[in-house]
Amino acid sequence: MIKMCASKLAAVYSSSPIPSTETPRRSLPGETMNSLRFETIGAKKVAVFDESPGSDDEVAQRLALLKSAEGDEDPFAVCNVATVVERFVEWRRRLPRVEPFYAVKCNDDLTLMSVLASLGAGFDCASKAEIDVVLDNKLTQPERIVYANPCKTRSFVKHAETRGITMMTFDNEEELLKVSKTHANPQMILRIAVSDHTAQCPLNVKFGSEPVNDAPRLLLKAKSVGIKVIGISFHVGSGCNDPSAFREAVCHAKRLFDIGQSLGHPMDLLDIGGGYPGAPGGKVSFAEIAEVVGGAIDEFFPEGSGVRIIAEPGRYFAAAPFSLITNVISTARVPASRITNDPADEDKEGYMYYMNDGVYGSFNCILYDHMHPTGAPLFESFDDEFPELFPTTIWGPTCDGLDQVEVSTKLRRLAVGDWLLYRNMGAYTMAAASTFNGFEKPQVYYFMDNATWKLLSNQLAH
Repeated sequence: MIKMCASKLAAVYSSSPIPSTETPRRSLPGETMNSLRFETIGAKKVAVFDESPGSDDEVAQRLALLKSAEGDEDPFAVCNVATVVERFVEWRRRLPRVEPFYAVKCNDDLTLMSVLASLGAGFDCASKAEIDVVLDNKLTQPERIVYANPCKTRSFVKHAETRGITMMTFDNEEELLKVSKTHANPQMILRIAVSDHTAQCPLNVKFGSEPVNDAPRLLLKAKSVGIKVIGISFHVGSGCNDPSAFREAVCHAKRLFDIGQSLGHPMDLLDIGGGYPGAPGGKVSFAEIAEVVGGAIDEFFPEGSGVRIIAEPGRYFAAAPFSLITNVISTARVPASRITNDPADEDKEGYMYYMNDGVYGSFNCILYDHMHPTGAPLFESFDDEFPELFPTTIWGPTCDGLDQVEVSTKLRRLAVGDWLLYRNMGAYTMAAASTFNGFEKPQVYYFMDNATWKLLSNQLAH
């Protein structure tokens, strides 16, 4: 894969024309760009512009033009660091009492996590490796990590102890006893099963104790074996669609707090889990969820109650900053009926396009996260202001027929070498990508404006 050095990346933003194998283009907004420099965050170079770098799409367009000119067809991603900061600011504005502990499993990109750490986020880790990546890179202190996996490997529990991590979740008696034998000073958090059944990824089928009868029994068992329970956690499901599930869960938590305190447990932590949307356009907005959550915690755990409240957002921070750009590597004209499954379309044109990332790579989110990414040409058509749209199927690059990214969509005619843009691709994508069939993971290019850098630089220095 061709790697761009900083000087070549800087050339993308110069006023000099850049040769391209793409269709001849109109000038892009902000074609004569302001100066830029490179700073390092998370061991990666981040382009910092004196003024606005333009939209995420425009940054992707300039990179694609340079890559095409160099004969580089590899897929790539762009990450707008300013979007990460904006998401954090919105979180603090709408949920000022809730400390975000970023869910590392969502996207373990070190630059993303370094930015969140500099802003004050803690981390939700689910394995030994996730614990190590956070602590080895000095992103936070052990007390700012919650080991939020209710079924832990024994050696991982011992490893957590050696690294100074004490907060961890459980949802059954066997897990409680296992931890009591492998960790000298655990601070346990009882996870209960309260779920939004319409969530993108419901979780209570696998995790969580039944809150009415089973959870009180577990609190009693913890007391009998001398284990401190410091609070209650829940996860309504990744990609929540029904905010009322949060209120129900907080209500259950309050009752269990009262029971736990009566048994002598400290009960000073409420973990309201994840489920917060990562991009606009979903069934429910973050503002709607925050309104329900904020009202519930103010009612059941008012300020002055002495209860610390944390959450485990993942896609909320990771999705929107990343856009993925793929290259069309092959095309095939087919009867449209092959795509639409309508015999009436037999004599109409349809197209199948094959691109160099798929479900074994970044688009694993289709299989594992129930996502349905929708792409569009990175560049407009300049041959026709209103190009004809054809029934289209988008395939990934591997030899597997399962590697289908878009079953049926409509796109203008594309050619080999054209680029496709997929927005909001930072959550549960690259983190689970493989190199099956020898296709490499996309390279990520990071950028931000100078105002964002000024905001972050003092925090990063500490």
